[in-house]
Amino acid sequence: MLVNGFYPVILTEKLEKTANFYEMNFGFKPIFKSDWYVSLKMKENTVPYELAIIDSTHETIPSNYRKVVQGLILNFEVDHVDDEYKRLIHSEKLPIIQDMKDEDFGQRHFITSDPNGILIDVIQIIPPDETYRSQFNEKIWSEK
Repeated sequence: MLVNGFYPVILTEKLEKTANFYEMNFGFKPIFKSDWYVSLKMKENTVPYELAIIDSTHETIPSNYRKVVQGLILNFEVDHVDDEYKRLIHSEKLPIIQDMKDEDFGQRHFITSDPNGILIDVIQIIPPDETYRSQFNEKIWSEK
């Protein structure tokens, strides 16, 4: 299968608030906006990341599935997680769900959430503990 695009679509009752949240805090820009659907793209990167938001009650969603999203974590890998922590938690006052933490499996990260309660994990890749290195099929970290 040749895939031309892949992006999550958040089902929500807070369409405008959710779109504004990702625009203001994560640099997404709207490429399509209606009263029931917003398509966002982050164009400053080499890869144009996309995210869409849809009114959870819209008729294009099968009726048995018209529910707000739950059980989702969006991961944002960054070069300087401490800077993002200062910006998002201290300056923007986003909620802190999990404070900054170094994980043995090779992540320094913190978790916040969006207006729908979707978890947002902001991650910097760090060298994993020796016990985890053999579980990687490729080296994704750089040594310090």
